[in-house]
Amino acid sequence: MRAAYINEFGPAHSIRFGPLPDPRPGTHEVLVDVEATTANHVDTFIRSGAVETPVDFPFVVGRDLVGRVAGTGDGVTGFRVGERVWCNSLGHAGRQGAAAERAVVPAERLYRLPDGVAPQTAVTVVHPAATAYLGLVTHGRLRAGQTVVVVGAAGNVGAAMLVVAAAAGARVVAVARARDAAYCRDLGADVVVDREADGLGDRLARACPEGVDVWADAAGVNDLTTAVRLLARRGRVVLLAGLHTTPVLPAGPLYVRDGSVVGFAITGATAGELAQAAGCVNRLLAGGRLRPREVRVLPLSATAEVHRMLEAGELHGRRVALTTG
Repeated sequence: MRAAYINEFGPAHSIRFGPLPDPRPGTHEVLVDVEATTANHVDTFIRSGAVETPVDFPFVVGRDLVGRVAGTGDGVTGFRVGERVWCNSLGHAGRQGAAAERAVVPAERLYRLPDGVAPQTAVTVVHPAATAYLGLVTHGRLRAGQTVVVVGAAGNVGAAMLVVAAAAGARVVAVARARDAAYCRDLGADVVVDREADGLGDRLARACPEGVDVWADAAGVNDLTTAVRLLARRGRVVLLAGLHTTPVLPAGPLYVRDGSVVGFAITGATAGELAQAAGCVNRLLAGGRLRPREVRVLPLSATAEVHRMLEAGELHGRRVALTTG
């Protein structure tokens, strides 16, 4: 099979594209013929060595795939050859990645794709949407009727957060550029606050008169001073971006509100947590509510270039589907 892989941690141009031995499924694994994969920022962290995780070289990069079942291990039940499936947790913790013509996936990390959903659409949203669910619902404990603020609401994860929060019955306040206001409202935002105008904290206070139950920062700004000031009693701040930020924490205002700050990275999610997220993702996919803003389709051989574009900030909310065909 052909694959995008590295022989050592390094920059984007260290990714090679060429033949590797076909993988074989273990007892509790499924062999998948990959139709489409993609690249996320977390893939660049792992490829570069910025996030430590066990890998075996040559190491196939990539977390996410959509494909068809090609075979199963002896201990696997419930999957049929030819079924279209998806996964969003390969390429770390000792698992080879998805950027290949074939991949093996632990059965507990593989999910059926709803009928009628295009592979190139699904593969670009399953990682952001699962991140959104885990950040808001699992770690943020978001419930219907609560108020959530999403910073970076027009980005890939932020946009998914708007959809997930609206589906959960929350009141959704988006922080985004004015030019993205219509897009955010279309995804489910009740209020959009211009992140570039003066007095952001005061405008958010007016938009959230009873306080913020969940503050989710998908942009990596991590302004804890503003976030904590606006929290409702027992409000939660969820940090999931901004790997190198070192914000100041207003500890006094936080504890007198019974508030909390939690860090969350999808790389650390358990198989059970990912399965719960997958249920939400599939419901939203089936309902047509999860959709990428713009998809660029490239061949799998362009994986190194997509990593470079991600790190250079050249995609600006666009997603890339890397196809094996």
